[in-house]
Amino acid sequence: MKREFDVIGLDCGHCALTLEKYIEKVEGVNSCNINFSTSKLFIDIDGNDRDVIKNVIKTAKQVNPTVKIINNGDRYKKSVLTDIIMLIIGIILGVCVIFLPFELWLKYTISVIAVLIMGYKTFYRAIVQLKTFKINENTLILISVFGAIVLGEIAEGMMVIALYTLGKLLESKAVNYSRKSISNLISTQPDYAYLVQGDNRVRVKPEEIRVGQTIVVSAGEKVAVDGVVVSGSCYVDKRHLSGESEPIMCRIGDSIESGSIVLDSVIEIEVTAVYQNSTVAKILSLVSDASNKKSKTETVVSKFTRVYTLGVMILSTLVFLIVWLVLADVDTAIYRGLVFLVVSCPCAFAISVPLTYFSGIGKCSSKGILVKGSNFLDVSARLDRVVFDKTGTITTGKFAVKSIECEKNIEEGELVKIVASGEKNSLHPVAVSICEYYNAYSNEYYKITAFKETAGKGIEFKIKGSLYTVSRGDRQDLGTCVVVKKNQKLIGKIYLEDKIKDNINSAIACLNNANIKTTMLTGDNEEIASSVSRQIGIGEYQAGLLPEDKYNILQSYKDNNETIAYVGDGINDAPALTIADVGISMGIMGSDASIETSDIVLVDDDLGKISKLIQISKKTKRIALGNIIFAGITKLTFLVLGAMGITGMLFAVFADVGVTLISILNSLRVLLVKDKQ
Repeated sequence: MKREFDVIGLDCGHCALTLEKYIEKVEGVNSCNINFSTSKLFIDIDGNDRDVIKNVIKTAKQVNPTVKIINNGDRYKKSVLTDIIMLIIGIILGVCVIFLPFELWLKYTISVIAVLIMGYKTFYRAIVQLKTFKINENTLILISVFGAIVLGEIAEGMMVIALYTLGKLLESKAVNYSRKSISNLISTQPDYAYLVQGDNRVRVKPEEIRVGQTIVVSAGEKVAVDGVVVSGSCYVDKRHLSGESEPIMCRIGDSIESGSIVLDSVIEIEVTAVYQNSTVAKILSLVSDASNKKSKTETVVSKFTRVYTLGVMILSTLVFLIVWLVLADVDTAIYRGLVFLVVSCPCAFAISVPLTYFSGIGKCSSKGILVKGSNFLDVSARLDRVVFDKTGTITTGKFAVKSIECEKNIEEGELVKIVASGEKNSLHPVAVSICEYYNAYSNEYYKITAFKETAGKGIEFKIKGSLYTVSRGDRQDLGTCVVVKKNQKLIGKIYLEDKIKDNINSAIACLNNANIKTTMLTGDNEEIASSVSRQIGIGEYQAGLLPEDKYNILQSYKDNNETIAYVGDGINDAPALTIADVGISMGIMGSDASIETSDIVLVDDDLGKISKLIQISKKTKRIALGNIIFAGITKLTFLVLGAMGITGMLFAVFADVGVTLISILNSLRVLLVKDKQ
């Protein structure tokens, strides 16, 4: 059973990695993942075992005493006022020690009291963790601060803990700001809805609403569940769902997604999906779980930081021994070893990289691009080719019946009734369009048996013992052709046409200008495919394909070492979405199969957002790598200077806390990415 918890007091990415490693070892825990960016703990345990959960909480306390694990949804407000007051008191005592003529024993006593007040959390963590032989940055700071005081460097020791504590407070605030800004981007979850019961309106939770019921939404309120407008009309704000900045008009008969905000009127909505299956629930689930899939960069950093601290301790000891042997001065050797420890803290790596990718995911979500994992941002930044399905992706997928041809022994109305009776069991866009055409003048269907649908080929069914097949035709001059046969004999054809989406030309042009190859794969005939490709300016196309053909073509691209994205909208696209390096599904209201198998979802079907995705992905990756290079070079520089005695503790603190803060602030720049014109 998978369980989710909030993790309070976790302000260090390295600490999150350490905690995750130890929780995984708890008996009964099958897997564990801590999403530092969202402060979430995800564990898979054997059943709902309370003892396992208790042991998880106990282990967390042993690993990091200031961490609190609580059930998801429980409220817990962390106050930093105490930390600020303690820091101020400690600084005042430190200033007194430095500038007032105390006796030596009193000076040392007050100094120890001052550093304990300023760094009580850090030292508490270090001491508790040392009991279980765990060494981390808290241990490094403990050794460095008290080592400096013992060596008589009282001012530097107090400066280290004062700046370190201040840095941790600022670091915590910056991380929480990022979390808050990301949460605001997806704060679409409604708290309540008004259910129509006779002449009354009853306030209920969204989870209590059922399909077929009617809800009322007034101006300024959020739509709680997906549905169809049955009364009234209004403008709705969908910017949190799709990134669409302009209000959209909704009238009777229009679909409306949960999370939309009604702006100027009162409407009644007939519910078409329970809350768990609604648009807003899918979005929140996708974004909440996204950072659990770590990018290659994050994974490398995670593995690196897990062995980093022990390596630092060993190198610090070597610095001490070398300086002692060369200078024959034990105090200087200890001091330089302590400087080495402070500089080497891994926070800049462990925090900034996951935070950068989470910010990238948040930026995408604000544009209506739902990325299921930071690893897909990495891949999107290096795409060689984007492959498109045609129907419902490049075209609207809303076919209009253009003409009907019947054999001599059947009338047009009878032919359409037969086809609609079978197609009402299919979700294919052509099937839906034929049924809509038939429903415009009749709602009577034949009773069918032995229904069977073959992806990419068509359907077959029986009516009164006769076998009917409805499949794709070969004729090319009148548009998409549907061939109808009775007992293997042709009885008629239905021709439909599909419109190209308005924004597709600019979307393809953006990709072509970015030197990304574009390809269209379609099951339609050669003439239709050729016409569409010419109109939209796509690089190449292949026609007359079955789902397995698309799969094999994508495999051939991958065999040529191309990084590919596949964009599709239907159940037929699921195999192709799966094999692609990045699968992009069209619309949160699309087929469940395509959304489930895809890696990225375009909420409002806007293909222009693929170029935005690539832009954000490249920016995210550049910032993440920039943080790694900046932190690595800075730390290496100060490690060498510190070992040579050129820099002291104050520069060491900058190389630790200062570099971490700069990296965090740099990570937040992802949220400021502007659209290219």
